[in-house]
Amino acid sequence: MPLLWLRIAVLFYSIGLLYALAAVSRPCNWLTKYVVRILSYGMLLHFVSLAEMAVATGHFSVTVMSIHESESLLAFLILAFFMIVYIRYRTTSPGIFVFPLVFLLTFASALAQQPPVFTSGLMRSSWIGVHVALIFTGYAALLLSFAASILYIVQEKSLKSKQPSSGVLSRLPALQVIDDIGYKSLLLGFPFMTFGLIAGSVVAQANFGPTYFKDPKVVLSLLMWAVYMILLYMRWSSGWRGRRAAYLATFAFLVAISAWAANYFSAMHRFVTQ
Repeated sequence: MPLLWLRIAVLFYSIGLLYALAAVSRPCNWLTKYVVRILSYGMLLHFVSLAEMAVATGHFSVTVMSIHESESLLAFLILAFFMIVYIRYRTTSPGIFVFPLVFLLTFASALAQQPPVFTSGLMRSSWIGVHVALIFTGYAALLLSFAASILYIVQEKSLKSKQPSSGVLSRLPALQVIDDIGYKSLLLGFPFMTFGLIAGSVVAQANFGPTYFKDPKVVLSLLMWAVYMILLYMRWSSGWRGRRAAYLATFAFLVAISAWAANYFSAMHRFVTQ
């Protein structure tokens, strides 16, 4: 049943994908009225899928997740952050980046999920569950900040060109609103990223000793956190706004993608296989 609910959720998320594709080229006001409601139904089914998986396994599933189950959880958290932004700012503009990503992650997860096979007792540690949940929440916030950064750069160039905008550009919020979305996403996600890394370090230190610092996943994760912290510091102390902050947020997101990809090269993070 958890897989069934997830696949039904994919159908709802496909509407978000269609919205994103249509919004790039032409206005789609009729779909704008309904897309958030439709996605919320999909999100509810997605939550039911995650909850039933937890019940079926007897514990929170992030402690035994495969790469495809992690894709499902990450997609849910990304959409949850989008909904928070929507409730606060009433704009679906970040959806042109968020909706396709959520659909692709959930689609890949729904097609490829299989019962996990344990290869390490580490996954039974509750610290691992805390680590994964917090880190993924930080990833979701960083993705929203990245989306806002891209929108800021596009909107700024459109305003400087002094030419009428079309498609999604005609419905983008003001630059200050976009910048505020990016900044608030960073503020919300940074504590999750920080405590997630601390939880992971506790487990790694206990099981691998100081050598865990040499793992490529750990190195890139620490680099991501450092860029994250520098970005927040520059915004606090130097008043960085606009394009410079957008470029740095984009760089932080690219480092996060690299850290995610490092799972395939990390001996420490290969806990579950399909």
